[in-house]
Amino acid sequence: MGVVGIRDLIDAGAHFGHPVSRWHPKMAPYIYGKRNLIHIIDLRQTIRGILRGRHFLKNVVADGGMVLLVGTKRQAKATVTTLAQKAEMPYVSERWPGGMLTNFQTVRSRLKRLEELEQMEEDGTINRYSKKMISSMRREKRKIMRNLDGVRNMTELPAAVLIVDPRSEMIAVKEARILNIPTVAIIDTDCDPELVDIPVPANDDAFRSVQVILASLTEGIEQGVVKWKEKARIAEKMEAQKEDAARKAKEAREVERKKAAAKASVKAAPVKKAAGGEVPVPVPAKPVSAKPVSAKPNDKAKAETEAVGEGVPTVPAGEAPASGAP
Repeated sequence: MGVVGIRDLIDAGAHFGHPVSRWHPKMAPYIYGKRNLIHIIDLRQTIRGILRGRHFLKNVVADGGMVLLVGTKRQAKATVTTLAQKAEMPYVSERWPGGMLTNFQTVRSRLKRLEELEQMEEDGTINRYSKKMISSMRREKRKIMRNLDGVRNMTELPAAVLIVDPRSEMIAVKEARILNIPTVAIIDTDCDPELVDIPVPANDDAFRSVQVILASLTEGIEQGVVKWKEKARIAEKMEAQKEDAARKAKEAREVERKKAAAKASVKAAPVKKAAGGEVPVPVPAKPVSAKPVSAKPNDKAKAETEAVGEGVPTVPAGEAPASGAP
């Protein structure tokens, strides 16, 4: 649909405000004039508010936040339900449960009770109870479904709230202000624009006006959803690349460790014989100890014969020579 134009807003009747007697003085900057005692809304301010709201909601959703759509008026509940389901966002189209935001844990406990009742009906456990108890459980289920079915997928507080007519949804506005949750709202001439962060001045009582403006705002939400999914896909791809790089680095370190262990084992146990293509490692020879060589018997007899031939008396082994011998 894109951003709506002046002609679209005029055809939808978005420029009609409330009677002059019911106006809020702080809405003066958003009023163009009056005709037949009815205020006419400045549609330039309306388009400015739509552009600001679209840009803000798109950025909120693109960062992973959720937008809660609130519209319990008869003119808005069907449109809010349809557009919220299309944009995959939580919504409240029936009575606003007090404490939806400020007492969120209690709301989640009621949703768990809804899941229990649905599980009991699915597996047939509910048939063990009496008819009166079964009727009570089913009535409890219908009540929870009517009030909380739109927020059963909202597991955390929303990042922003989109409201139709803050005067009718004053409790939702106050809870959002307490928790500092930014709000975007379609406001008429009887509302206080200072209660919301981004006001969109327009006729909030006409079905067509609410439909046109909400469609434009939720289109920004849908663009944010597409952008967030693209970011998630890119982040998942980068994470996969990091895991792949870490796995390859680990495998490379394992290979280096095995190579280092093989080299260390070769140095610790050298190969002595060449076998199977292994290079022989020379083994140093043992050193020979110097021991005195004993004379052989034939050498001793030869020495005695030479001594007798020269006239030198021989002394038997183990006897001392005689005194006075030359």
